[in-house]
Amino acid sequence: MQKISETLKFVIIGSVVLVASMVAFFLGYLYRKKIAEKTIKSAEQEAQRIVEEAKKQAEAYKKEATLLAKEEIHRARSEFDREVRERRAELQRFERRLIQKEEMLDKKMASVEEKEEQLNQKLKEIQKLQEEIELLKQKEQEELQRISGLTQEEAKQIILKSVEQDVKHDVALMIKELEQQAKEEADKKAREIIATAIQRYSSDYVAENTVSVVTLPNDEMKGRIIGREGRNIKTFETVTGIDLIIDDTPEAVILSGFDPIRREIAKLTLEKLILDGRIHPARIEEMYERAKREVENKIREEGERVVFELGIHNLHPELIKLIGKLKYRTSYGQNVLAHSIEVANIAGIMAAELGLDQSIAKRAGLLHDIGKAVDHEMEGSHALIGYELAKKYKETNPDVLEAIGGHHGEMETKSIYNVLIQAADSVSAARPGARRESLESYIKRLQKLEEIANSFDGVEKAYAIQAGREIRIMVKPDHVSDDDIVIMAREIVKRIESELDYPGQIKVNVIREVRAVEYAK
Repeated sequence: MQKISETLKFVIIGSVVLVASMVAFFLGYLYRKKIAEKTIKSAEQEAQRIVEEAKKQAEAYKKEATLLAKEEIHRARSEFDREVRERRAELQRFERRLIQKEEMLDKKMASVEEKEEQLNQKLKEIQKLQEEIELLKQKEQEELQRISGLTQEEAKQIILKSVEQDVKHDVALMIKELEQQAKEEADKKAREIIATAIQRYSSDYVAENTVSVVTLPNDEMKGRIIGREGRNIKTFETVTGIDLIIDDTPEAVILSGFDPIRREIAKLTLEKLILDGRIHPARIEEMYERAKREVENKIREEGERVVFELGIHNLHPELIKLIGKLKYRTSYGQNVLAHSIEVANIAGIMAAELGLDQSIAKRAGLLHDIGKAVDHEMEGSHALIGYELAKKYKETNPDVLEAIGGHHGEMETKSIYNVLIQAADSVSAARPGARRESLESYIKRLQKLEEIANSFDGVEKAYAIQAGREIRIMVKPDHVSDDDIVIMAREIVKRIESELDYPGQIKVNVIREVRAVEYAK
């Protein structure tokens, strides 16, 4: 019973707590609702206030913008009215100027029409006068023909001939004066440049021969060189391509051949055989191969030395080898490599004096005769062969290529360096003792000189003198005038330059002499 009452007690307490909780929750809900409604109402009032203020501010902005727009419109309208007034005033001024110009043009047109009428009248008068003048001329010509007994065409020919003589005289005098002036200036400057070049560079010449002498330790060596039944000498000549001459000269033999490289290889081969002492066909061939390699090395080293000394860079190895080969080439007894080095130095000095590129001039001077290194192996002139070789071995400078191909006039060029190389080439070749000329070519050159001179009309005699450095031409005085000899000399010079190859220069001396001889009896 007591337990039931405790349980009931707990139930009642629980119920009371539950009811109290529900009441508290309900009261809390009502309180929160009231607060929320108050907050919402306050927010609505605040929003209403903000909206009202915004409306008032917007109205104020609207009024202010309206006032500003009205002011801007008023200002723009005033500016537009001002511009319209200015444009109207300018148009009025322009219109007044146009009216004035129209009035002036009308006055000028009237004046021009008046002058045109006067001019037409004068033209008619002039035309009439011209007709009268033509009639007078015709009558005058008829009268002149009647008096002189010549037709108009005949008289015209006489006048033209007279004028032609006067013009020819004036032209000859002008040519003579201009030539003299140009020669004096050019000769003076050229002499200065060439003298400077020669003074700064000079070298001795050693004549090149077609034989080489090999010294022997004793005369017994001659027999060993000949060998049994001449087999050694035959093998030597077959292998080297050089004639071995053994004569009565004590302790010496002679190697004869026109190819200097072969002769050098043969000489070196023979010297090695003499030094070794064992001379037989197999040994000859072995020593020949060694000597050949040594000469090839010498050729390459010589080319490298020359290029280094001249300060020339970026040359193809084959071109350097060909430069070395020039050491064993000769032209009229002059060593071609020595000649090429001299031309390079002289051209370089001339280029420096003229303000040109010294390195290009040196390069062209060194390579100008490169074709002579292979001219016996290829067909054509050495200048054109050298041009093709330089192109083949990657020489790209056009001035250098033109100087190589055109230094003998076989190729048209525009390069100033070609002129320098031609001058340096002539200076090097024309120096006393530099070259030997064969008697046959010398005689042919003299004959050709006289033949060219004698081919001109009015030439009586021509003499090549001073070893072909000058040609004196006697003309017939009754066929050639003093003015004609000036023109004739120039034409002969052109023919010589185009048809002959010669070192240095040739003086053309045309002489006209008139003599009157009488005898008193």
